Amino acid sequence: MADQTAATHDLLAYVREVSLRDDDLLRELREATAELPGGSALQVMAEEGQLLSLLVGLTGARTVLEIGTYTGYSTLCMARALPVGGLLVSCDIDDRWPAIGADFWKRDGVDARIDLRIGDASATLDALLAERGPESFDLVFIDADKANYLRYYEASLALLRAGGLIVVDNTLFFGRVADPAAVDPETAGVRALNLVLHEDPRVELSLLVMADGITLVRKR
Repeated sequence: MADQTAATHDLLAYVREVSLRDDDLLRELREATAELPGGSALQVMAEEGQLLSLLVGLTGARTVLEIGTYTGYSTLCMARALPVGGLLVSCDIDDRWPAIGADFWKRDGVDARIDLRIGDASATLDALLAERGPESFDLVFIDADKANYLRYYEASLALLRAGGLIVVDNTLFFGRVADPAAVDPETAGVRALNLVLHEDPRVELSLLVMADGITLVRKR
């Protein structure tokens, strides 16, 4: 990215100071997540949660699908942005970490908008397609195991309405995608998705150099 501003620590601190709108409940959930093993690396950063909330509003989404709940920070951010009667279906392999977020969802009064599905994500996505039909979601957020990113993307595209938005997290994967020596399944999964997205005529896309890489994918 030639001739662009370098993102120094001081500049990033300034950006947060003038753009992040935070509150006690969000901060408390981030702090609780940061105390978990690997929590700081796995949780969605505050700015990204704010972006997700903005995108839900911008797209006018009434139905949101989240693949990968963890402690439910992004879930809370997106559920807040839904209109009355909106629905967020969030999928995770285990209920251990989402149980932490569930208390915060209830305290915030958005728990009735959230349908938590526990189990293998691919099976859950197949079940949603059978249950709700194709093109039944307005926005999808993918932030789960990276080795299966391509599978989740294809399933999400089938579930997404025309003009809807898929947001994919960690598409730079700590910079490992640009390291030829990194050949682990997680890095390979992210690389494979990035290559498919670049050539996929079914969508428009933009990879944001923010957080750990956030790719916005709009279904044509």
